[in-house]
Amino acid sequence: MDHFKNEYAMPEFKKIASGLILLCLFTKLTAQDQKIVVHINESKQYQTIDNFAASDAWSCQFIGSWPEEKKSKIADWLFSSDTLQNGNPKGIGLSMWRYNLGAGSAEQNNDSKIKDEWRRAPLTINNNKKVQAQNWFLKAAKERGVKQFLGFYNSPPVTLTKNGHAFADSGRTNIDPVKYKSFAQYTAQAIKSIQQSTGVVFNYISPVNEPQWDWSDGGQEGCPYNNHEISGLVKTFSETFQQEKLPTKLLIAEAGQLNYLLPKSNKPDRDDQVNNFFNPTSSLYIGNLSAVSSTIASHSYFTTSPLAQAIQMRTSVTDKISQVKGLGFWQSEYCILGDNAGEINGDKKDLGINAGLYVAKVIYEDLAFANAAAWQWWTAISAYDYKDGLVYVDKSETDGSFSDSKMLWALGNYSRFIRPGMKRVEVAFPETKGVLITAFKDPDTKQIVSVLVNENAESKTISFDQTASTMGLILYTTSAADNLAKQIVTGKQFELPGKSVVTVLMK
Repeated sequence: MDHFKNEYAMPEFKKIASGLILLCLFTKLTAQDQKIVVHINESKQYQTIDNFAASDAWSCQFIGSWPEEKKSKIADWLFSSDTLQNGNPKGIGLSMWRYNLGAGSAEQNNDSKIKDEWRRAPLTINNNKKVQAQNWFLKAAKERGVKQFLGFYNSPPVTLTKNGHAFADSGRTNIDPVKYKSFAQYTAQAIKSIQQSTGVVFNYISPVNEPQWDWSDGGQEGCPYNNHEISGLVKTFSETFQQEKLPTKLLIAEAGQLNYLLPKSNKPDRDDQVNNFFNPTSSLYIGNLSAVSSTIASHSYFTTSPLAQAIQMRTSVTDKISQVKGLGFWQSEYCILGDNAGEINGDKKDLGINAGLYVAKVIYEDLAFANAAAWQWWTAISAYDYKDGLVYVDKSETDGSFSDSKMLWALGNYSRFIRPGMKRVEVAFPETKGVLITAFKDPDTKQIVSVLVNENAESKTISFDQTASTMGLILYTTSAADNLAKQIVTGKQFELPGKSVVTVLMK
């Protein structure tokens, strides 16, 4: 042992060891000091943002009957654009609310054959206790400044379905074409009923939801359609809306996955929806109908990981949609499902930052590569043990506990600050693993809003090279410790914390 000590106490070794230590320290300091310089090109513009949204399915028919203080707090989290005394946002300021137009399985009770009561939905025109509770959130959204509203169906009303239920048999469409007119007329009646009871007029109606799926297990309301059936249904709806002089537009077709907007999937009569519905040479063309929105909608499920494949899919969607002049794209439903190539699993709710970061990454993918003009979450309030909620509640019809999640606040990094009418602009920065950046410009105020996601555990130094930002930056940080925490920075440089989502407003 003495020989060992003496050998490694020699001056030469000490010099080598000291050099190695200095080299390691220098490398570490250099890595820490490296700046990610961000350049925003305001002149290069992409899509105009329409909205950020979430839906009331299925909990609001119950939570709307909870004590006023509790449901008001939840509504503030979802809809408010106010600020607290410390300058932090009170809520995430959703700019659209998706309203579940139920098929009436709730009125059927156990005869609905949908075992879970919380996955049944009432007929809107009945205006019963559940509808009134659901409408409380509709009114709460309007009172807190939400200006866009969409009503969506998972199934036609049970009075019009082939089997008398709100789910299908063997994956077959559950409504006959002869009932399309009645379905459209019922919807017109529902729109007017909602307006009378809440003052809300639906800007959009989505009559079809994930038509590629089977919807035969009775797990919830649902109805499959092929493209021919969707085209016929939409033509009837458009005609009826025109006759009723409704300003409401039809959103088509809420595809179950992005690949169904493109040709050559595993469902040949339910894919290629861009061409089928919006190519004038198609026999199923509906793009010229007065009530049809110039928008095609899809859900982002099962296409979000790994990042390279997610980008490739979204680039293909953008290329296809760009072939139709004036056609826009909405990502109209998402929550974390599946195993996502091992990156995160949809099972088990997670109120923490890892789930929030994943949601922020998906929003980045859809905005930056699919040119999504809208980004919409699935169920705003969940009573389940899945990563499907922004707010989580006890499964109680009258009262219970509730909690927010980092998925809520990470979405808020986008929804609270990127408002309808803003345009996405080009961002250039050195490629850095785990760092994602998008930027947007308000055409009226000229303000630039950037959202940065840092999936890494370590912080990153960010520097903007815009001369417009020399007066300083306003940051809103969501991390394990913070929910849209406000910070004012002098100059153009700041530290992007590890595992965080940060919105930057240039002063």
